[in-house]
Amino acid sequence: HVQLVESGGGSVQAGGSLRLSCAASGYTYSSYCMGWFRQAPGKEREGVAAIDSDGSTSYADSVKGRFTISKDNAKNTLYLQMNSLKPEDTAMYYCAAAPTDYDCYSGSWSYWGQGTQVTVS
Repeated sequence: HVQLVESGGGSVQAGGSLRLSCAASGYTYSSYCMGWFRQAPGKEREGVAAIDSDGSTSYADSVKGRFTISKDNAKNTLYLQMNSLKPEDTAMYYCAAAPTDYDCYSGSWSYWGQGTQVTVS
């Protein structure tokens, strides 16, 4: 079965950096569209970044220039490099997978990880 496991969260001071990882298993990783989402307490979940099967990336305006999404198909792992972190980046971060790029860009995410907490003070 499909499994996504995030890691790399933690507490960091404003201006610092973290790199999140999402280890995927149970499907043909390279053909999927992958994304990062986050949810802060009392707020709705929001998309942070996505990378499609061809490696094209997209970002929320709030993280452009600070966050970088990437993937290593050989390791079946998705990454989110987060630099210049701000207190408003504090949230639970989730990775998600969509079977096709169409699903990805239409918001039809099939699989979700359990999340990793990022706290910026």
